[in-house]
Amino acid sequence: MSTVTTTTSVHAPSVGTGHTRVEGRDKVTGAARYAAEVPFAGLAHGWLVLSTIARGRIRALDTEPVLAMPGVLAVLDHRNAPHLNTDYAGLLGKPDPTCAVFQHDRVPHLGWPVALVVAETSEQAREAAEALVVHYEQQPHDVELTSDHPGSHPLDGHMPAVTEKGDLDARLASSTFVVDAEYTTPEEHHNPMEPHAATARWDDGRLEVTDSNQGVTWVAGELQNLFSLDPASVRVRSEHVGGGFGSKGVRAHQVAAVMAATVLRRPVRVALTRRQMFTLAGHRSPTIQRVRLGADAEGRLRALEHRSVSRTSTFHEFVEPSTGAARVMYDADAHHTANHVVPLDVPTPTWMRAPGEAPGSFALEAAFDELAEKCGIDPIELRLRNEPETGPVSGLPFAGRNLAACFREGARRFGWADRDSRPGVRREGRWLLGTGTAAASFPAGSAPSTATATAHPDGTFTIRISAADIGTGARTALALIAADALQVAPERIRMRIGDSDFGPAMIAGGSMGTRSWSWAVKAAAGELRERLALGADIPAQGLTVRSDTTEAVQALRPAERHSFGAQFAEVAVDVTTGEVRVRRMLGIFAAGPIVNPLTARNQLLGGMVWGISMALHEEAARDRASGGVVGADLAGYHVATHADVPRIEADWIEDTDPDDPVGIKGLGEIGVVGAAAAVANAVWHATGVRHRSLPIRPDRVLTAAAGAPDA
Repeated sequence: MSTVTTTTSVHAPSVGTGHTRVEGRDKVTGAARYAAEVPFAGLAHGWLVLSTIARGRIRALDTEPVLAMPGVLAVLDHRNAPHLNTDYAGLLGKPDPTCAVFQHDRVPHLGWPVALVVAETSEQAREAAEALVVHYEQQPHDVELTSDHPGSHPLDGHMPAVTEKGDLDARLASSTFVVDAEYTTPEEHHNPMEPHAATARWDDGRLEVTDSNQGVTWVAGELQNLFSLDPASVRVRSEHVGGGFGSKGVRAHQVAAVMAATVLRRPVRVALTRRQMFTLAGHRSPTIQRVRLGADAEGRLRALEHRSVSRTSTFHEFVEPSTGAARVMYDADAHHTANHVVPLDVPTPTWMRAPGEAPGSFALEAAFDELAEKCGIDPIELRLRNEPETGPVSGLPFAGRNLAACFREGARRFGWADRDSRPGVRREGRWLLGTGTAAASFPAGSAPSTATATAHPDGTFTIRISAADIGTGARTALALIAADALQVAPERIRMRIGDSDFGPAMIAGGSMGTRSWSWAVKAAAGELRERLALGADIPAQGLTVRSDTTEAVQALRPAERHSFGAQFAEVAVDVTTGEVRVRRMLGIFAAGPIVNPLTARNQLLGGMVWGISMALHEEAARDRASGGVVGADLAGYHVATHADVPRIEADWIEDTDPDDPVGIKGLGEIGVVGAAAAVANAVWHATGVRHRSLPIRPDRVLTAAAGAPDA
């Protein structure tokens, strides 16, 4: 037995000061292993075979020639694959049947998994998979989203589909100024740097999965349900994740790997190619949004309607909740919002960074800019005049709403006061110059989590939590939280994350991860420090304290909790070539106390760069004839590169919630919210032409310059 003194002098807080990533050296030296790099003895490799039709049935698979190929161990399909249980509700509801592979002969979209070929090497598996002949009964398909599609219907997601208050038509009729416009955003794809990969093996009756995901307890729970396993018999590990953005949940490759490992009783790895990710990793649905705003002579809203139509698959419903932004940002006497979906023969969409808010903020904030033009009021002033007292739909108080402060600080630093409000008047050689702004918000939620804190006789501490660091720097932020709770230097903290054996914890999603995990880590570390301060002995194996924040989270006072921000952009437009260049961007955010300024700024800048991509580049074009994405790779799907990224600044203001015991808010997603709208509004200011469809491609700029109506 021994005792450890947690602090020998006045503790200098770690939270709020910049720290490099604790795993940074491992990552840049290659010591950090990602899911497809972890070695296993006797490892076999699986390769998914995807359908070449968009709708129909499988008539036959010619597997015998493939089984005779070198190294091939098995071919799994709907005739011989293990049966799966899909009659359950998991963390996010009913499972998407895409992950329940090989359960029937139906094909609901192009790229549907129809078989898995397993071989000794990945090269042998791929060659055999490409040689497998599949015979289909093809049926007509429909992949085109339209606002008047007969299948359109309202769909609840994590928010109600429809909210209504007041007489919309009457308030619009009595408004002095009215905006009524349609905005569209395209299909978008996540494309994390690290492709999806999973290895499954059975070890002494226990299933172990090494994966790249956004929540190990989430994935473990889904696998338990799908394969009807005892919870204690499943372990999922995901130590390092090279990006996720919402796509790394439960997918076909993990389930296929478990199936093959179960049949062959040896480790099996299934990794997705970049092209396969365009089909099997989810995507952001395209949206068609109609916004109607009515304001009085002073620019105060009297009517607000925001309606959005997105698409879902024919076999699983998922909604892109684009009107959620309007339910928080602005109030009106008549306030109507609705999220609708259209079932089509496409893969199921999924969560993508700032789901709902990213496309929704483009439509809402672009419409607000149009209203400012009609009212003859500065866009920032118009927004400040319409600051709500309480949640426009919920009626709940805001637990801190510092949007106005973000706009004032951003306007000062951006030089907004020097702006000539007239469009199309600033020119620099062949370039027309313009500036634009937009508001941003994203929910600051929290979910129950557990953590353990262990004191060791050598004076170090180990924190264990089933968190996922998907590139956000969460591992480092949690180390700083623990250090301050224990009042020790961060160097004495060892973080262990990404293992379902550590107990349930929130996933890395919804900008809720760090906030939820910090609460659990702070509680465990705080109690451990109290025990040590009372003279508790530390046994050789260490003294451990476990926390569970379930009751604390449930006791949190109901309120509208959000991060807020103000986005600013300056663009240059060449109307003879159609080129749009973003010259500078500034984002000022109110996101609670900042744990690690270094990684926090990286997250905000990354989101803003994504906003540039969203505004000018990203667009997955779906071929109506085949039903598939054209150019499903990083050559055909354009994202912002270094040449497209200008001088970008991201900063924050003080933002606190005295009623919140944690106070931390998420900022992984708010950086993209409003960024595309700020760029689009700047393009209008430069050219005098509104672009209501993203991305603002050169051909659209040229068409507008030729005298066409607003794009």
